[in-house]
Amino acid sequence: MSTSATTMNLPALRIDAQGRRRVDLREVLKLALPLFLNTSIQAILNLSDTWFVGKLSVDALAAVGGTFFLTLVAVLFFGATGQAVQTVVAQAYGAGEKPRAAMAVWSGLYAALLVAPIFGALAFLGDAVLTPFRFAPPVYELAVDYWFPRVIGGWATFALWGMSGFFNGIGRVRISLAAAVIVGGLNVAFNAVALEMGFGVAGIAWATTISQVFGVIGLFVAFLARPINAEYQSRGLWKPRLGNIGSLFKLGIPMGLAATADLTGFALFQLMLTHLGAVESAASQVVMMLTSVCYMPAIGLAIAGTTLVGQSIGAGDKEWARRCGNTVILLCVAYMGIGSLLLAIVGQPLTAFFARGAGDVAAVSELGARLMWIAVGYQIFDALNLGCAFCLRGAGDVKFPAAMLLLLSWVGFVPLVHMLTFAPGQGYVDFLPQYGMGATGSWIAALAYIIALGACLFARWQSGRWQHMELAR
Repeated sequence: MSTSATTMNLPALRIDAQGRRRVDLREVLKLALPLFLNTSIQAILNLSDTWFVGKLSVDALAAVGGTFFLTLVAVLFFGATGQAVQTVVAQAYGAGEKPRAAMAVWSGLYAALLVAPIFGALAFLGDAVLTPFRFAPPVYELAVDYWFPRVIGGWATFALWGMSGFFNGIGRVRISLAAAVIVGGLNVAFNAVALEMGFGVAGIAWATTISQVFGVIGLFVAFLARPINAEYQSRGLWKPRLGNIGSLFKLGIPMGLAATADLTGFALFQLMLTHLGAVESAASQVVMMLTSVCYMPAIGLAIAGTTLVGQSIGAGDKEWARRCGNTVILLCVAYMGIGSLLLAIVGQPLTAFFARGAGDVAAVSELGARLMWIAVGYQIFDALNLGCAFCLRGAGDVKFPAAMLLLLSWVGFVPLVHMLTFAPGQGYVDFLPQYGMGATGSWIAALAYIIALGACLFARWQSGRWQHMELAR
């Protein structure tokens, strides 16, 4: 490949004075910063929701904490195919096949319509899903209230990921950022209205769903706008193509399985803490939401890896994809390591601020501050996990991460949480050893799990097996 051709087709490329190819960090950051801000807004939304829920009660915090990951499991299992849109779009863009990028968006929207009835059915099954986890009665009622409006809007989350994935995949990340700002602002406003009108945790969940619907509408209008249509033929490719929809599911289902395996583990993690007590559950939920200030922006950095790797592979240079990916992985680790350390230093006043409703706020604050220090190590290795996973996703390598997540989460993480959390007679089962370390044990188990997962995915990225994958279609 000639230098001029490389310069035209490869992302984030800089030629130094000696004619050698270098990763242009400024170009990487130019792409990553809006994505970083985009997912930072989601972190702010999480904190906003936690702040509003915390104004209700510690029971409300425990209820949302107990169902937060379960709702994400439901949404991601069927909705992660929307995230696959970015992989297809980035590779098509790198290959110069712009109409194929637009077709991926339409395929994603049709896929969202296909799964919408499933989300509706799951929403109505909230009692059946939550009953086996033996919540305390007041916590259970609040958990059911939160479940229905959050899950029934899963199709909107699916569509929002697909629409955002298009703009992220072609490098026009400011458009998806603008949509995230609008969604975030609406969510905060709707939360305030819901609280003022006494709608409780159900109102908090409806605020999320409704704001995402507005986000989908805004991105769809941008997708059909004249400049995008002129370049990508976005208006003329609306006819359903079953082959493309099927290929999107083929790529997206392993992504959904991977996310589901991980989040199911953390859903059970949080449910065990809810079973242990409201203080433990509330403290863990606050720590999770505070650490989202680290991992949600890092997801934005990692999404940049999906785009850079995908575009490089589409342009036919897999070695350049590796170099771009390594840069993104390093940025993720640096950001999450520094950010989590700063959070731990101010952990106690922060947990007190978000747990000021009725209940034992002092106990929640003290426990949350201790857990935050364990979360520091967790975040560093989670950065390695996120960076590698999203770079592998850009190459279409999605089956290996799914297999590792299934194995490590369900066979390792979940049993270890039960063993370290509960004293004999406290837990759900009696055939496992039980060491009674409480919430501290739960977070130690999470740390061990993330260290193992990060190591496996880093080894996969370094092996280069992903360089032999076919282009996503």
